[in-house]
Amino acid sequence: MLKHLTSHRQFQLVLSGMVLARTSHFVLHGLDYSSLDTPHRDLFSGHAVWMGVMVPKRFAKRAVTRNTIKRQIYTLGRDYETSLVSSAYVVRLRRGFDRAQYVSATSKALKEAVRDELTSLFTEAASRLMPVAPKVCS
Repeated sequence: MLKHLTSHRQFQLVLSGMVLARTSHFVLHGLDYSSLDTPHRDLFSGHAVWMGVMVPKRFAKRAVTRNTIKRQIYTLGRDYETSLVSSAYVVRLRRGFDRAQYVSATSKALKEAVRDELTSLFTEAASRLMPVAPKVCS
């Protein structure tokens, strides 16, 4: 089950981890919380995929746009949950979408653009996290 990051400390720890993937608008940070020491590991209870979202106002001025993007991230996070290793992740919007091109805050075109970019972001991250199968020598 996908759990949401809630505390400032959880976000700080994940953002201090590695960048797993990036697109023109998004970046995905990841942290293997099993490698943390006990006080920090306690922030991430259980073996689950943790997901946090950062959509700053400076890149998405309208609340309806921010909420639409967040919903898309969490929905795709649930879709890719099985291909992501049990760890903590933060998806961060790092650049705004052009308001001249996407006039409506919840236009179908904006939703499709966000979904396409997030799909490529999660696909790239999942492929990087996929364990490499050992070579069998005969």
